[in-house]
Formats: sequence, C-alpha cells, structure tokens
Amino acid sequence: MIRTARTAVTAWLQAAPLAAVFAVFFVIPLGLIVMVSFWQATDYELIPAFTAQSYLDVFHGCGDSLVTPGQDVCVTLKTYGSTLKFSLITWAVTAVLGFSIAYFLAFHIRSQLMQTVLFIVCTVPFWTSNVIRMISWVPLLGRNGLVNQALLGLGWVKEPVEWLLFSDFSVILAFVHLYTMFMIVPIFNSMMRIDRRLLEAARDNGASPWQTVWHVVLPLSRTGLIIGSIFVLALVMGDFVTVGVMGGQQIASVGKIIQVQASYLQFPLAAANAVVLLAAVLMMIVALMRLVNLRKEL
Repeated sequence: MIRTARTAVTAWLQAAPLAAVFAVFFVIPLGLIVMVSFWQATDYELIPAFTAQSYLDVFHGCGDSLVTPGQDVCVTLKTYGSTLKFSLITWAVTAVLGFSIAYFLAFHIRSQLMQTVLFIVCTVPFWTSNVIRMISWVPLLGRNGLVNQALLGLGWVKEPVEWLLFSDFSVILAFVHLYTMFMIVPIFNSMMRIDRRLLEAARDNGASPWQTVWHVVLPLSRTGLIIGSIFVLALVMGDFVTVGVMGGQQIASVGKIIQVQASYLQFPLAAANAVVLLAAVLMMIVALMRLVNLRKEL
C-alpha cells in the first residue's frame, strides 16, 4: 500500500506542471470569459452584476423566426449557418485531399527518406504566417490577377471573373490552403500503423485497389480522420482573420462578430457569443468522439 501511495503521489507530481499550465492558460481565462458574459455593460463601463441580458441579445429575434412561418431567420442563426457552411465544405475538401496525400505518402513511397522529404514539402506553407499566405492569393485571384489574365489570354472568358476573390470561394480556398496539413498529419500517422499484410491479404482475395482502400485502409485510418476533422472544424469555426481578409470584410462569421464586438468594447456580448460558439464546437467534437474511442485507438 505504501508503494502504491508513493506511485500515485509521483504520478500527481509529474502531472502537476502541465496541469498548472493548463489551468493558468486555459481554465482560468475560460472561466473569466464565462464570468464576463454575465456582466452588465454601459457605454463607458462594465458592471460586475449578474444578468443574462447578453445571451438574450445574442439570440434576439431567433424565437420569432423559428415559430412564425415566413419570418426572416435571425442574425445569429444566419451567421452560424454561414460559419457551419464554411466548416463543412472545408472539412470535406481537406478530408479528401488529406486522405489522398497521406495514402500516397504511406503506401506509394517506399523510401523512408523520401517520405520525410515529401512530408517536409507539405509543411513549407507553415514557414510563413497565415496572413502572408492569404495575401499571396490576392495577386493570383484578383480582377487583374494572374488567373484572370490567363483566362482572358486563352479566350475562355470575355471579362475578368469577379467571384475568384472576396467571395465564398476565396474564403474556402484559403481555409483549405491553411488547414489541409492538420488533416494530413493524423491520417498519415494512422496509415503508417496499418499492417501491410492486411493489404496483401485483400489483394490475394481478389479485392480491387478501390475495394482495398474502402474496406481496409479507410476503416483503419478512421482515428486519424476523426482527429483531423476535430482540428479543422474547430479552427474554421473560430477563424475570423481569413474570413475578413479573403472575404473583403463583406462575409459574416461567428468569429468575425466576436472580433467586432470586442473592438467596440462590447465585452459581455462578445463573451456571450464566445461561450455559445464554444458550446457549439464542443457539441461537434463530442459527436465526432462518439464515432471512435480515441483512448483505446491511441
């Protein structure tokens, strides 16, 4: 019993530094945000008095739009719908790209050195800041950009294409560019743990390459796909810089609303929106976690 107690104490002492960092930089700030979301605010001061008015303001008009037929959807639901649309489209594209690239690296590149080199090539965009990577699309997709000039030169269009930049397309393109790597890494890690004899057994039993991928590789890569999905969905749901830059400040998102409210010193309303966004993201993560037992798989 003494040895067990000592082991438990040692384990707690080993976990204490990380727990302290987690508490200081995550739990306490999150608690402060929740606390401020229940404060009152005037034009010039914050009043630490409990009220749920900020949450009522967040969902103002949403009840009427859900009950009354033909009523316009409230701003909050519209914004969450737009943000969710960006998240799901980005998730679908990054999942296909991430799975394809990871599959190529894991099963078609035999040399471990070449796998490492190509994997490093995939990380090259991360050598610069997100803002620089987003701005680099402007001279490519702009009205007088390289893409429009090429299309005009080939005679495929008679006038510049307007929707290439400052549109939903450019926002999704930037999201895919920024976050595909977060999908590649966990899927590649899962694929590298697959026993290659399972692939040989599938081929020996007459399975086509597509059948092998669908019935063997994909199920065994599910853990990596779920982890990548959590990363991508959480990042896109809270992103406001990409939407602002690539959307030309014309496209709304939940993160953008929070940023604008904070800039106008509406801290309780911004905190309430942040809590609602956190709850929505946590529900998505819980739903994904139910698809796989990460503790068992990892």
